[in-house]
Order: sequence, then structure tokens, then C-alpha cells
Amino acid sequence: MTALTRLQAALFAPFDRDDWLLPTVARIVFLAVFFFYFNNSFGTKISNFEIPLLSIKVPLALTPDASSVFVQMFPKAFEAAGYDETAMPPIYWGLAVIGTWAEFLLPVFLILGLFTRLSAIGMIGFVLVQTFTDVVGHSIALGSLFNNLPELVDTRMLWIFLLLVLAIKGAGPFSIDRIFTPRTHS
Repeated sequence: MTALTRLQAALFAPFDRDDWLLPTVARIVFLAVFFFYFNNSFGTKISNFEIPLLSIKVPLALTPDASSVFVQMFPKAFEAAGYDETAMPPIYWGLAVIGTWAEFLLPVFLILGLFTRLSAIGMIGFVLVQTFTDVVGHSIALGSLFNNLPELVDTRMLWIFLLLVLAIKGAGPFSIDRIFTPRTHS
């Protein structure tokens, strides 16, 4: 048993010395799995220009398309307003603008490693609000844990776990945060 413990310690020692691997891989996974999801979702809410080779949507307008945003973000309230944008209270418009831009900027910040911890916490809040909207506004079943079925709750837990890694560990060495964060030497 001692030999196995020493072998394990020797094999994984490089990963214990510096905290670069986990946050770096977490940002790469976020880019591969979620960045385009959120970018595409943002693109459904605002006039944009798509960069052809990268399939990235770049905003052309500063404010979202109200009817598209209200249908996605506040479906029951928008239906109650008779799908009339002008009948929606101003608070909904403010939340739509904030939510739409958060959906664009927070993922960009995470990929760049800029304000990574705050951006990850913001994205966790965004995912929680998105999940609430899906369940309450769009009547999507949340599901339950430990039932051997892939459901909304399982998916969103994985998203939040990935974001928690970034909130706790930060962006890692290949980031804008590292440039502006003073390094302390022990």
C-alpha cells in the first residue's frame, strides 16, 4: 500500500505544485461547451453581425429586441400583456437589457480570464435565473437527482460546478487576470 501511495504522490506531484491545470482546463471546457451556446442565445435577443469563420455573433445594437427578449425571459408576463411590448412595465425592460448583456459579456470575460471569479459568480447567478425562467416561465420540468435520467437539474448542476471551479480557483496563468494580479512569493 505504501508503494502505491508513493507512486501516486510521485505521478501527481507536478499538479500539486502549481494551480494552473484545473482553471486552465475549466476555461477551455467552458469555451468548447458553453461559449457558443450563450453566444447563440444572445444572438437571438439582439441585432448582430456573425463573424463567418468563427460563428461568433457580434452585437450591432446596444439594446435587445424587446419582443424576442420578453418571449424568452418573461413569457408569462409578456403573454399577460397581450404580447404588447409597450404594456410591459419598465422593470422588465431593464432586466432584459442587463440579462442580455450579461449573457454576452460574462462568457467573454471568462474566456479571456478577465474578472474571472466575479464573472463566474455572475454566470452562476445567470444560470440560476435561467433555470428558474425555464421551470416557471416555460414549464420545463426541473427533474430530480439520483434517478438515472438526464434532466434539467443534472445539466445545470454540471454547469454550476464548472463555474464554481473558476470562481474558487480563478483563471489560471494564461489570463488577463494574471497580468494585473500581483504575485506573492512565499
